[in-house]
Amino acid sequence: MSGQLAVVEPNRNLPVSAKEIQAQVQAIAQVMSAVMKDGVHFGKIPGCGDKPALLKAGAEKLMATFRLAADPQVQDLSTADEVRYRVTVRMLTFDGTFVGSGIGECSSNEEKYKWRKAVCTEEFEETPEDRKRKKWVKPYNKTAFQLSQIRTQPADVANTILKMAKKRALVDGVITATAASDIFAQDLEDMPDELRETAVEDHRPAGVRDQEADHPKKPQLVKDLEATAGEGWEALQKKWAGMTDEDRKIVGTDFGRIKKMAEQVK
Repeated sequence: MSGQLAVVEPNRNLPVSAKEIQAQVQAIAQVMSAVMKDGVHFGKIPGCGDKPALLKAGAEKLMATFRLAADPQVQDLSTADEVRYRVTVRMLTFDGTFVGSGIGECSSNEEKYKWRKAVCTEEFEETPEDRKRKKWVKPYNKTAFQLSQIRTQPADVANTILKMAKKRALVDGVITATAASDIFAQDLEDMPDELRETAVEDHRPAGVRDQEADHPKKPQLVKDLEATAGEGWEALQKKWAGMTDEDRKIVGTDFGRIKKMAEQVK
């Protein structure tokens, strides 16, 4: 292929041939190896199957490869106490041909959007009882602790909710339009940390968990990532992408906690 990617443009009057399907699969594989980076464009979540999860950045690379355009259609399902959007993304070829669609939904009542950490003890104490709570948190391989949280104002997260619904629909649409579900899982990057860590803890062999926790490099790796997280999510992404696969495995599920730190940096 002389370094060029094969883009499948089948004759619409004939069934797609096995050769064209093979070319499409090869094109995706080439993009993964030549352009995509683990942890930026796709990523594996231990305990959630062998297929990597396709992230938004990876979906956009596949759109460029197959010359697809996204046409999002938003349905506002909000109420007085909830911001909720359902987005349907129609996937179109460069000439406007419809090739598939994806759907995604997001609500301000989802756990990670409904509550936020209190900025100080005084804020927590002055918040009405029905707008605050104490939640037990148990990070992987860490001591459980209580977190003081207060309810977010739905309007404060409205834009985030809309963009998340669109992102979920976009990834679903790209996987459908490119027939890549045998290669990628649906985007799982927004899985709640507790569920992600539980999946990891339940499914990984005990020896793997012990090796990760006891590895002599882990404390320094985690410390470096935490320092980078203080610079924001973009800096953390670059740091993570530049690490070796071995070092990322050593960091393990601590990355979910560190990622959350970076996302809170304004």
